[in-house]
Parts: sequence; C-alpha cells; structure tokens
Amino acid sequence: LTHKKIIEAELFSFGIRINQTAPNVKVVKKESGGIDYQEMCAQTKGMNSEVCRVVLKEFKISCATIILREDITVDQFIDVIEGNRAYLPVLYVFNKIDALTIEELDILDQMPNYVPISSQHEWNLEELMEEIWERCNMMRIYTKPRGQVPDYDEPVILHSEGNPTVEEFCNRIHRSLMDSFSHAWVWGKSAKHQPQRCGREHRLMDEDVVSIVKKAG
Repeated sequence: LTHKKIIEAELFSFGIRINQTAPNVKVVKKESGGIDYQEMCAQTKGMNSEVCRVVLKEFKISCATIILREDITVDQFIDVIEGNRAYLPVLYVFNKIDALTIEELDILDQMPNYVPISSQHEWNLEELMEEIWERCNMMRIYTKPRGQVPDYDEPVILHSEGNPTVEEFCNRIHRSLMDSFSHAWVWGKSAKHQPQRCGREHRLMDEDVVSIVKKAG
C-alpha cells in the first residue's frame, strides 16, 4: 500500500487525476465586466465567490463568467483553471496474493478499484480480464460463418457504450459488407429467442454470436 500511495502522489504531481471525472465547471474568459460567479448547486467543500476571486487573481484573470454545476473543492477549481489535467480510470492489480494472510486480504478487500491476483499460480486472472473489459467499455462479438461453428478465438471488438448495432458490427469487419446485407441471425443476451432474425438496427450485447446473411443474387 505504501508503493500505491507513492505512485498516486507522483501521478497527481504530473496533473493526472485517477478515477475522477473533470469537474462540471464552465469558465468563460471575457474582455470586460469583472467576475460573474454563479452556483448551480450548494457548495459545501470550500468554494464561494470570494475564494473564486482570489484564485482567479492568482492566475491574472480579472474578467470571466464562472458557473459551478457541481459541488467541488478549491483544488478541483484550480485544476479547471489550469486546464491541463488528465482524468484517467485506474485499476490496481495486486500480485502475489498467495503470500498474503487472510487478514491482509481483508484489508485489501476494503479498497475500491482493485483486483488481487497471483501470476505464479494464475489465480484470479479471469476476474482481472473481465474487470479490464468492463472498465474499457469494450465487448466481444463472435462471428458465425454459415453452416459452421462460431469463431470463439478471434472475436470482433467493439465499444459497448450505447450498445453497438448490427450495422456497426458489419462496418467493423468491412465497410462494403452492408452493401450486400440482408439480415443477421443473432444468438446471445440481446436476442429474444435463440437465434433471432435481426436487421441492421438491432443492438448487440457482450459475447453475442452473429451470422450475417447476404442478399440473394
């Protein structure tokens, strides 16, 4: 855990904010008119109009509209003014869990965003892979050529945000595929029955199996 804190401190000093999202704050610099400070929600972490003006003065900003749409700290406000922060998701992977006691594992289990593994014994590697897939918002779609078994070795990888359509799946394979597209047979979580005949707008889910049927002629 000591190494974890050291790494976090190093990343923070380089402007990297781990497992955070950019504060919902709008800053519009102006040529005149002074500071227009607006709070869209209650500020309970130290921000107010006076603090805002002090911070802006440090950055030599005398005219701007500031709109706070969420409850933020002063440090978060400074991050917004700096404008060069990176907000990245981080997953902690703790190796050599075979060398830890039950008590130590219980302590680790209280931490968010972590997966314990043992690379030597190959423990918990499946959970690690699943966690990576989920956090990267990616999904696997398996192809099934007509009259053959599904290809589980080389899935088509798609971003899962909003659930991609059959058309997006086809375009991922080849842009020209939709020119001859008739329909698709889909097996898996997105199908109401197995298989389901689907059109181009059908939305897929992780580990679906798709067989594309081309137009006749």
